[in-house]
Amino acid sequence: MRGISYTGIFLMLFFGPLLPAVGQTQVSLQENAQEADAGAIVIKSQSLELDNQKRTVVFSGQVDAKREEMTINCEKMIVYYLDQSEEKESGKADVKIDKIVATGKVKISRPDGALAMSEKAVYYENEEKVVLTGRPVVRQGNDFVEGSRITLYLREERSIVEGSEKEKVRAVLHPRSEKR
Repeated sequence: MRGISYTGIFLMLFFGPLLPAVGQTQVSLQENAQEADAGAIVIKSQSLELDNQKRTVVFSGQVDAKREEMTINCEKMIVYYLDQSEEKESGKADVKIDKIVATGKVKISRPDGALAMSEKAVYYENEEKVVLTGRPVVRQGNDFVEGSRITLYLREERSIVEGSEKEKVRAVLHPRSEKR
């Protein structure tokens, strides 16, 4: 029983501070912006394709998305957004992120050394849920958990790690020494 709650805490410590803030970020593009506002996400890639009809922004080629508390590296990132503009004629865009799909050697890292890796990561804003697939692994120091699919319910502070017919879920957790 202790291992199950410890694994959940471990996953929530990793992802809790990361992605809810990503989903709440308003997308804004500024010409010749040298520095991003506090809390902004800075995404760099070899190419960017904006499709207003599909309401997507596709970043391709060595994608590097940074925010104060995290970095996401992948081969491709698709940001799906909802247009909430009331005054479309004014030229001001008011958009909200719906979901973010990162694919191809996805690596999510934090300054404290926490690391998640998978082939695909999907963040769903409304549900505040992250789904990692494609050999997902979440690491913090020497501790890690892996399975076929890792689903993190951020609002509920719970996670589910699923295995497959061929592979069981595996967690390696090292005891922590208590400082007195």
